[in-house]
Amino acid sequence: MTPVRSLARKLALIGSAVLALALGSIGLTLWVSWQLEGGAAAVNEAGRLRMLTWQLAATAPVGDGGDARAAQIARLQAGLALLRDGDPARPLVVPWNDEARARFETVQRDWQALAMQWGGTDPPPAATQARQAEAFVGRVDAFVEAIEHALARWTALLHAVQLVLLALALAGAVAMLYTSHLFVLGPLQRLHAGLARVQAGDLATRVEARTRDEFGQLAQGFNRMAETLQGLYGNLEARVREKTARLELQHERLAALYEASAFLARTDSLEAIARGFVRQMRRIARADAAALRWSDEANQRYHLLAGDCLPRAIAEAESCVRPGDCACARAADAAGDAGEAGARVIPIHASAPPRAAAACAEAGFEHLVAVPVRLKQRVLGEIDLLYRGEVALSDDERSLLDALASHLASAMEGLRAGALEREAAVAEERGLLARELHDSIAQSLAFLKIQVQILRDALRRGDELAVARTLDELDAGVRESTTDVRELLLHFRTRTSGEDIVPALRATLQKFEHQTGLPAQLSVDGEGLPLPPDVQVQVLHVLQEALSNVRKHARARGVWVEVRRGRDWRFEVRDDGRGFDAARAPDETHVGLRIMRERAARIGAQVAVDSVPGAGTCVSLTLPAADAARPSSAEEAAA
Repeated sequence: MTPVRSLARKLALIGSAVLALALGSIGLTLWVSWQLEGGAAAVNEAGRLRMLTWQLAATAPVGDGGDARAAQIARLQAGLALLRDGDPARPLVVPWNDEARARFETVQRDWQALAMQWGGTDPPPAATQARQAEAFVGRVDAFVEAIEHALARWTALLHAVQLVLLALALAGAVAMLYTSHLFVLGPLQRLHAGLARVQAGDLATRVEARTRDEFGQLAQGFNRMAETLQGLYGNLEARVREKTARLELQHERLAALYEASAFLARTDSLEAIARGFVRQMRRIARADAAALRWSDEANQRYHLLAGDCLPRAIAEAESCVRPGDCACARAADAAGDAGEAGARVIPIHASAPPRAAAACAEAGFEHLVAVPVRLKQRVLGEIDLLYRGEVALSDDERSLLDALASHLASAMEGLRAGALEREAAVAEERGLLARELHDSIAQSLAFLKIQVQILRDALRRGDELAVARTLDELDAGVRESTTDVRELLLHFRTRTSGEDIVPALRATLQKFEHQTGLPAQLSVDGEGLPLPPDVQVQVLHVLQEALSNVRKHARARGVWVEVRRGRDWRFEVRDDGRGFDAARAPDETHVGLRIMRERAARIGAQVAVDSVPGAGTCVSLTLPAADAARPSSAEEAAA
């Protein structure tokens, strides 16, 4: 007979057979017990019929007692109907057979005759009723005797089933012992004996693979191992060739290290570095898939920067995870705690949480190599190498992977430092422009003040109406110029944080509240990689321009600024002012919108304006997903 391939299937078949027999026996036992309970209830109900019969015979219809007698007859009739139809809820079931059915029909027939006599207008005398009741009770007793005979047979069947259950339990225990010896203990003993002979030096030992289940595969693996050991010890030349191949492999890996270092040195884009480096790491490590995750400043999130051959389901599910949500994040956290830990091999089925394990198992991955990316003992991210089979890292391979991760950390930090330098240069340039604008506009304001004094002199000369009108216009111009100077200074001198734009937004809103007296609220939602510093500058200028339009035109009572962080950032400035028709806005508003759109275009973003007259205005700025991980060039940062 062809052996079953899987040991689990063998055990499942045997267990299923035993379980089916056990369940069948238990079901039969329950059914017999139900029949016995129903028969016992039927016997009790028949006894109640006898009691009701004697009560009827002993009760004479005197005065108004006819109604009570009719009620007793109705109860006795209902009892017969209950015996005939049964009641599954109690349960009450008569174990019908030919004898019980014949006697019950006799009981019913006699009762119909008695009911007509006893319930009529001229019932028989009490003595006659007593004799009739005694005869009827005798027939009920015969019916009860038939039920008891049937119950005795059911009881005997129940005892037989219980004996069968006992036999099945004993047979099942014996079968399980025999099966364990046949399918488990026997193969284990053969493998143990083979291992003992190999340990004693007999490398020609082979274990017979009698089945094609897991133990058969183990036996075949043992034979291959013994054959390999025999070849290693019997052919030194082959070992030398293998050692040479290992040296060549190490040479190839070192060449790959130099290639990766050169790639990092000539690449100046974060997106290009992430994609190219993760592709090289997968090729060098011969992994089935690879991913690069980057940590935020507080090591509270791990963001997926790039992947190579990574299934889309894993990429979408783990684009941003917390430490402990998956094997990758937990490995990076553990590596950061250990301080000196390097590349680690993690069995996915043993260490991954249920959600991550399900996604990886569905993709066929079995092992993960986690390589932490560190700079000066600070964990910046992690490189994840996924394998669909077994993987083992030598010390040289671990050292190579750690060195590549160190090069990546240096390159990424270099990009960050370059972006900060560009931002500082832009900020310095804007400070210079602010000073120049301040000086020029301040001179204009001084000239206006001189003109105001001249007009006041003219006022003293007598042309009061014209001079007063001109004086008011000049005074309004002075106030507007002063406000514009303050706004320009705010725009040009605003500095951003190297890691987060939120502190700069809070400072901007505080200054807005101080200048206008309007309440301004800031809400931040979501998690995402920080924006590059030069992109933050452009975002702040767009938001400041939107706030300036609120101050100049909206006549609002409050302002709300909402920030949604993620793969694509979104900023909104809302007010409850008078609003306007966005299709036919005033010219000065068109200028403000044009300035905002020009600034957004420099960073590849989009500005949208939604406004309803009398219901306020909403200005939204949406950044593409790449801006969260791509530093802009110096030309893009210039205003």
